[in-house]
Amino acid sequence: MATAGRKTGKHRANGGLIAAYSLVLGLVAVSALLAFGLGSGAPEAAEPSVQTAASLEVGSPRKVLALKLPPRLAPPAFRALAPAESADMVEVTADGLRLPRISSGGWMPWIANSRRFDPSGPPARIGLLMIDVGASEPLMRRAIEELPGEVSLAFLPGTPDLPRWLGRAREHGHETYLMLPADDASGLAERGLKPIETSADTPENLRRLRIAMARGEGYVGFVLRSPGPVPRSEATLRPLIREIADRGLAVVEINPTPETAIVHRLTVELGTGYARSTNILDYKLASDGVAGSLDRLVAWIGESEPERTPRHAFGVMQPNNETIDAVAAWYKRQAIPTTVSLVPIIGHFECRTACMARVAAQSAQLRP
Repeated sequence: MATAGRKTGKHRANGGLIAAYSLVLGLVAVSALLAFGLGSGAPEAAEPSVQTAASLEVGSPRKVLALKLPPRLAPPAFRALAPAESADMVEVTADGLRLPRISSGGWMPWIANSRRFDPSGPPARIGLLMIDVGASEPLMRRAIEELPGEVSLAFLPGTPDLPRWLGRAREHGHETYLMLPADDASGLAERGLKPIETSADTPENLRRLRIAMARGEGYVGFVLRSPGPVPRSEATLRPLIREIADRGLAVVEINPTPETAIVHRLTVELGTGYARSTNILDYKLASDGVAGSLDRLVAWIGESEPERTPRHAFGVMQPNNETIDAVAAWYKRQAIPTTVSLVPIIGHFECRTACMARVAAQSAQLRP
């Protein structure tokens, strides 16, 4: 893991890539403005004034009352698709697995299941991703119920009763992911799941991936830890990324090292959304803990210079009581206006040529 002191340099080296991680604003700013009725910042026109009965009396002064416009409501946290459209994003296989897929109308699960956010906030963005959710039920419950909805949650595919917990997370506003079962560090075998391995052949690894996919519904994609044997093996990784991309899911890479070539290159080539974080907020050697790491990340993102693209980055953390307490306390401090927006991980995605070709097949996907 990189130390907190080395993070800033890495971010600067990857500034161009991080800045590209906003699919919504970077690609469809005009559509976003139209979708939410957001103007260019000009004052809104008031509705026509009305006269009171007294003002119509002869000789009485004219009293004019201006009707106040109702406040603009924030969009719902999640898109409300027609039941038929949602059902069309699920494939039931011959052996009974329910797998995500791109609908016949072009809707992709990684966009359909993402949390929406208002793009009119500060353009510098921070995201928070809690990984390995599900190993402890009490901590999973705390993460779902006490963390702000903008915090995204990545569940272990072997979590008991996973569909119910994914549903609970969505009810509380959390965008959800599954951890790619690429090793046995999280007790996969104990929960009946075999991890993806470089020693297994492609059909077997794809079978294991599909079993993990079928464990729940409504998630955005898979979170992959790097570096490791699977991310370093293109022969192992390529068919997995192809399957993920072809089913309309996205890939999030957690990698505090410069080793990103294979995963990133495959997501660009095979056409899916991709986001990467180098920020491990609960790094054990950080002397001031999660709170200090989070404050440093926010400060770095919030730095502004003339004619510089606003920064985007998200931090990663494990579910534990200290971390949940620290994030909840930090969020309360953000009640005052700030120069940084807290947005779900969808606000940090990159979507390039092949990915955009898929997105453009369903124009509604271009709106936040």
